[in-house]
Amino acid sequence: MQRYKIVHRTHYGFTEPVELGPHSLLLRPREGHELRIESSKLHIEPTPASLSWFRDAEDNSVAIATFQGATERLTIESEIVIQQYNETPLDFMVADYAVNYPFVYKPDDRAVLSPYMNSAEHTGSDQLDDWLAKIWQPGEPIQTYALLRRINEHIPRTLAYQMREEPGVQGAVETLALGTGSCRDFANLFMEAARLLGLPARFVSGYLHVEPAGLQDGSTHAWAKVYLPGAGWKGFDPTHGEVVGTNYIAVAVARQPESVPPVAGSFVGPLGAGRLEVSVCVNRELLAGEEEQEVEVKKAGTPQPADREKAKK
Repeated sequence: MQRYKIVHRTHYGFTEPVELGPHSLLLRPREGHELRIESSKLHIEPTPASLSWFRDAEDNSVAIATFQGATERLTIESEIVIQQYNETPLDFMVADYAVNYPFVYKPDDRAVLSPYMNSAEHTGSDQLDDWLAKIWQPGEPIQTYALLRRINEHIPRTLAYQMREEPGVQGAVETLALGTGSCRDFANLFMEAARLLGLPARFVSGYLHVEPAGLQDGSTHAWAKVYLPGAGWKGFDPTHGEVVGTNYIAVAVARQPESVPPVAGSFVGPLGAGRLEVSVCVNRELLAGEEEQEVEVKKAGTPQPADREKAKK
């Protein structure tokens, strides 16, 4: 078991008073047998008029904050300590009928999984087909997990990682054409490739604890999951070519990547009146005989990919 402390701070400063609309917060990690929340604090200034929690259709924990009156700032700080038990990510068994690819999902499973099997952009003959054909050709004997691992490792080996501050996610074909992408772009490419093969996939946003020397895109991160019968939803990180393990902390999952920003909201005021600052810190708590690890990334100026604001006149 590993313990992590996550501090995620979002601050908006405005050049003049604005009225805040409702804000949706996806900051609480997904709990389960692999992850337990030990403590959780959420501090918001100005104090919300109301703060309500609910589980969305994907079972993500969502907070909705509403505000009254005008303000020149908005600060949202989440501090969470978790216990992570996913230390053996390869310790799983795929159902016998799904070990080798291709296979057919059982009707009951397919009825539930079908939304995650529909490609957002596949047209039947495009660059994605050609790219996938270079990784695997129909008729080649291969195990399902081995095929997914091959795709997962091929993406960071052949495409260049590029941090992008602008919001939005590149389409899979766009990422291939550019030859570059961010973690969310690579996750989307992996999802589209899996769906093209008839395998259900979904997008994951959360945090990644990394050593300071290996820092690439900070400690907010995005990856993908594929449903394997007998094993469940298994995580693949095509940014690093790894299977998701103990260093990964999932916060939200979605059928499409655009739907899970950590903070989403609006304000009424002059367009461009807001300045955004985001900092994320993931600490691995000390265990016996270990030294403390800390990763901190601060970004200021333009809105970050994971945070959105909408200005209304």
